[in-house]
Amino acid sequence: MRRRQLLRQTALAGASSLVALGAHGWAWRSEAQTSGNTAGTRMPRLVVVMLRGGIDGLNVVVPHQDLDYYEARPTIAIAKPGETNGALDLDGQFGLNPDLEPLMAQWQAGNLAFVQAAGSPVASRSHFQAQDYIETGTPGEASTSIGWLNRLLAFLPNGTPTTGLNVGSGGTLPLILSGPQTVANLKLTDQGSPPMAIDRPQLRTAFDQMYAGDDRIARVYQDGRTARDVLLTEVNNENMEASRGAPKPTRFARSTRRLAQLMKSDANTQVAFMELGGWDSHVGERGILRRFLPLVGTGLATLAQDLGPLYQDTVVVVMSEFGRTVLENGNAGTDHGHGNVIWLMGGGLRGQQVYGQWPGLDLSERYESRDLAVTTDYRDVLESVLRPHFGLDDQAIAQIFPNHQAQSRLELLS
Repeated sequence: MRRRQLLRQTALAGASSLVALGAHGWAWRSEAQTSGNTAGTRMPRLVVVMLRGGIDGLNVVVPHQDLDYYEARPTIAIAKPGETNGALDLDGQFGLNPDLEPLMAQWQAGNLAFVQAAGSPVASRSHFQAQDYIETGTPGEASTSIGWLNRLLAFLPNGTPTTGLNVGSGGTLPLILSGPQTVANLKLTDQGSPPMAIDRPQLRTAFDQMYAGDDRIARVYQDGRTARDVLLTEVNNENMEASRGAPKPTRFARSTRRLAQLMKSDANTQVAFMELGGWDSHVGERGILRRFLPLVGTGLATLAQDLGPLYQDTVVVVMSEFGRTVLENGNAGTDHGHGNVIWLMGGGLRGQQVYGQWPGLDLSERYESRDLAVTTDYRDVLESVLRPHFGLDDQAIAQIFPNHQAQSRLELLS
């Protein structure tokens, strides 16, 4: 635990009362917040979902008209719309990964949008540094200790006590919510993801017995298994570190259902943060996305449905610390990149659009000749949501995102 987080949580313990959030977690809440509830009042709500590890945005919102995309990814590219396992066409230029089919109803209803080629203007291929830049809202400044979501809480909702809610592993409070404002913590355990077939003990034992000899095929199998074990150990260790303890999406729908229940029962809960790990796809990316994206899509669709009428006043933002390389690597995966896609969902969106300036994937257009370039600062996207959604003025925005001058004003909300 970081020293500043320990000191902050200790201070909160002295100033707040401890209240239970159901049977699965505890929340620090101030006396003012326990004494009143404005249930029934229409309030804007914000849910931020962080995909830790660096999801491959090019395989989420697929540039299926860009030939460079298919040339750079001969084995992991998502097929064109209309082809087997092809992308779900969005606007003639981009398509949605077919494993996110549960979200197509949101797109068709005008409640889903994306911003392509978005990200931090300060590039970093370190998971920890890049995540810190996204969470503090001050990219390039390593000393910032307060997250932009915590700074937002100070301006909401016009004098009414507001709760910020962290829905996750229940450990150390994420940096994005760190700061002087009170934040509740809801712990939901992660049951992990199902193993691959070859990792099942009975099947592995059968293969080991089948190829136990000393012939050439047996040696190839044994060498391949050893190499795979070493590689997966390294990748899993890095993925765990990159995820910073965030749960995999295995029970995401359960988490979003709990969140919807809490938001409906407590009008003061206006801001929530969720994090999902497992997106550092150096090896076998198609399998990772095929396993996890349906869970994310179902979880987000569940949140929209279970919020009921509150969904009209809710915006969901899905982000990741960076994108992946345009070129696939030798392990059917991708490496740490730069530009990415931001997902937006909610009842008040100007949806059915892919926003942002598309730079293209030609070698000359790539960042450092390898990554999708960033053409939209992620803070411009967030400001374009926060300003109209919460009615914030220039002074508030300047404190939430200090030393930032917006370059793009996106008309994201109706």
